[in-house]
Parts: sequence; C-alpha cells; structure tokens
Amino acid sequence: MSATPRYDILGIGNAIVDVVTSVPEQFITKHDMQKGGMALIDTAAADALYAAMPAGIESSGGSAANTCAVAAMLGAKVAYIGQVADDQLGQVFRHDIAAVGVHFPTAPLKGGAPTARCLIVVTPDGQRTMNTYLGACVTLGPDQVDPALVADAAVTYLEGYLFDPDAAKQAFYAAAKAAHAAGRQVALSLSDAFCVARHREAFRDLVKGHVDILFANETEITSLYETNTWAEAAEHARADVALAVLTRGSEGSTILRAAETVDVQAVATEVVDTTGAGDAYAAGFLAALTAGKTLAQCGKLASFAAAKVIAQYGARPTADLSTALAQL
Repeated sequence: MSATPRYDILGIGNAIVDVVTSVPEQFITKHDMQKGGMALIDTAAADALYAAMPAGIESSGGSAANTCAVAAMLGAKVAYIGQVADDQLGQVFRHDIAAVGVHFPTAPLKGGAPTARCLIVVTPDGQRTMNTYLGACVTLGPDQVDPALVADAAVTYLEGYLFDPDAAKQAFYAAAKAAHAAGRQVALSLSDAFCVARHREAFRDLVKGHVDILFANETEITSLYETNTWAEAAEHARADVALAVLTRGSEGSTILRAAETVDVQAVATEVVDTTGAGDAYAAGFLAALTAGKTLAQCGKLASFAAAKVIAQYGARPTADLSTALAQL
C-alpha cells in the first residue's frame, strides 16, 4: 500500500435527515399511515407531513452516514460522500455529521430535489412509523466521487441502499477503481435483502470483481447467492472476497478470510431498538481493522458498538465510545 492515508474510512451512501417526533395516536389516522411501517413518499407529501409534524429532533442519517458517525465516535478518521440539497435540512445534515468529526466535502445540490428525509413519528406505545422521501440523495453520481479523496482513505465503504439509480452504480465502480488504483480497499454493505433481490446479478459482479470486504446479514447473503443455507452462502462469500463479515443477530457473527474462520459472540444486552445495529457493527469492525487489530478484536469492537445501539432508541450511540478502541 502507498503512503499512509489521511482517513481510515470513506463512506458513500444516501444522505438522509432523520426527523423524529412524538405524536398522539390520531395523528397516524389523520395522515393515513400504516402504523409501525415504512412508506416511500413524494415531494408534496414530504413537505405536507414535515409541516404538520410537531417539533422534534433532526439529525444526519442514512446507513453509511450512521456507520461513519459511529466510527468517528470510536476514534477513527472518517470522511463521507453523500448528496444533500442547498436547503435547511441539507444544512442540518452537514452540521450534524461534521459535529461528530466526519469530513463531509460534497457540494450541495442547487436547484434540484430537496434533501432526503425520513420522517419518523412515535406514538405513546413506542411504535415508530416512518415516511421516507429520497429526494436529492439519489442524484449522487460518479462526478461527486473525488478520486483523490478515495485514494486518501484506507477503506472506501459503499452502502447497498444507494445502488438503485444507474448514476449511483457508476459512482460505486468509479470509487472502486480509484481505491484499487491507490492500493486501498473497498467494502460493501448489502444493506437489505430486498435490495439484493432487485440487483442480484449486478451485486454479484460488484462483489466478485470490485469488493475486498463484504458486510451482510443472514438473509442478505443467502439472497445474494440464492441458497437456503447460511453455511453454503458463507462459503460462496469466502471464495468471492478477501474478507467476508457475516452477522446473525443474537447468534453473533462470523468472519471469513481465506481459510480462516473467526466466530464472534454477540454482546448480551437488553434490546430496545434494533435500528442501526448493522451500521454500528460495520463501524466498529472497520475502526478496529484500520487500526491494525486482529479479526477477533475487530469482531469484538463491532459487537460492542452494535450492542450500544440496540440498547437505546436511535442509530447513534449516546454513550461515550472514545476509549473503546484503545481498550481492545
């Protein structure tokens, strides 16, 4: 590998602002929501719902952005590429992700779609109902991928959720090309089994030919390789990538590198909200990996970070994680 990179991790993903607020039960009925579900909404519906919601908490979100934020909280040097608009929520995203120590150089989109947002309403029984408007984030393409920034990161981490638009696919391949030209590594999170099913052949091409580190849970990896058994899917992954990191919820995780297999126990904790568990796991793993830790230590920090997230509401740990990496 060439000169020491400035960043440990560069994330590329959907830049979404999470807006969370508490509402009475009748708010769900009035706005014709499916309680506890997630719906994709258009610009008009997003504007109307945002205006109707009571004041809440607004923070930068999206899967890769959450991974970047948690990794920075663990002490890693992190940068992020994602598209927001030149609007109020775009400013919220930029300020929030920078506040946790993540470098975010992507210029805002001017004159196009508004910043993406996930409007989350919580009823008195604790149920979270989500309405997501993708807006500006899906316009990200290869022009936003700075090869110099990619070359300056030890690992470029790609978010599978972003893979839907053709421009985003081009951005992924451009980032992988720039990373490998600089002697760096490329990581991919499969993100969601339905996402895998939509793009199975393209994902297989990306994984086998352009990815060094693969993150997936059990349903995602079995969907990718169209097999009913986790063990068979794991062996396919072992053959396709240098490092496969496969999570299985409360059963822990398995890390595969060539002939080496490392099983990692999940950290026991009370489960309050599983939102962001996989994102935090990837953050812990990559923070430890880029710090030169063993695979067992990487899995240990990953499981620790995931446990901190699922023990609370929201995708970002509220606990101080700054000493966790050193304590390995």
